[in-house]
Amino acid sequence: MNSGTTAPQAAWWQPLPNGQAACQLCPIECRLREGQVGPCATRANRAGVMEPLHYGRIVAAGVDPIEKKPLYHFYPGRSILSVAAPGCNLHCQFCQNWAISQSAEARTTAASPEDLVRLALAEKAAGIAFTYSEPLVWFEFVRDTARLARQEGLKNVLVTNGFLNPEPLAELLPWIDAANVDLKSMDPVFYRKVCKAQLPPVLAAIRQFHEAGVHLEVTNLVIPGHNDLDAQISELVDFVAGLSPAIPLHFSAYHPAWKMDAPATPRETLLRAHSLAAKKLQWVYLGNVAANVGRDTDCAQCGENLVQRPGNRGISHLDASGRCPACAAPSPFIFPK
Repeated sequence: MNSGTTAPQAAWWQPLPNGQAACQLCPIECRLREGQVGPCATRANRAGVMEPLHYGRIVAAGVDPIEKKPLYHFYPGRSILSVAAPGCNLHCQFCQNWAISQSAEARTTAASPEDLVRLALAEKAAGIAFTYSEPLVWFEFVRDTARLARQEGLKNVLVTNGFLNPEPLAELLPWIDAANVDLKSMDPVFYRKVCKAQLPPVLAAIRQFHEAGVHLEVTNLVIPGHNDLDAQISELVDFVAGLSPAIPLHFSAYHPAWKMDAPATPRETLLRAHSLAAKKLQWVYLGNVAANVGRDTDCAQCGENLVQRPGNRGISHLDASGRCPACAAPSPFIFPK
């Protein structure tokens, strides 16, 4: 990595009288006084100008199986360079990555877009995943890195809460190949009280990803006593199915973290969620739990196994053309062309 790179002026903001600055990036739409840092900890008013605080800085980087994002239908079996900066515009009480998403003191190192692209190429990764914290509020760096990565034939992946205004998301989407959006609940009260956010912009962003042709998968962290009732699960399934029954939906087990001490998700709850979702969705998966269902992908036509996932890496059994080896049916996966 190099010694750093000069940060550009922030995108999506407007100057206000008396040296204030209005952020237009996410639905919070903060108005910051001189010297004030936004609640996302990623943007600040410096002398009346909005500044992206973590441009050219990363808090984590590593090469992961793409299945860990989780993305099960995009480049199965390939590795991807995962990178993050500190900060998030949500403050979910159960945040599993709170040490980097909610800490203003997380240590960072310098890395330019060119550094990350070179590293991804050197690791023979499929591309770069902006993940772990919230990449959408790392907007300027993600945009610039994604553009450069695309020029070098790499794929760009977002693992995101989807809490962004539609106009900046529209600017970013042409450079994004795949996304997993964390849909935490279909209850606006849950979003307001537990996440300090709003549900409608997240639903709008998921629709926007889908309509833009970005490969989309959705994850729901199932939390006992908060979003695990059959009616709550069914409402979420109905929303995803209303976009397309072919969108992969991942139910993931929660474990107590940060400010939430609800008990860990029982295995039986995830199995029940899988059963409910499988009535309307073609592809339903389970995460953070040992189960015989919701792990592998079998051919929808004949039942032949297409991809196994022992651990966190996919093992493909497809033929050379990417079809089912038993019946030659097309697979649901996106592969390199």
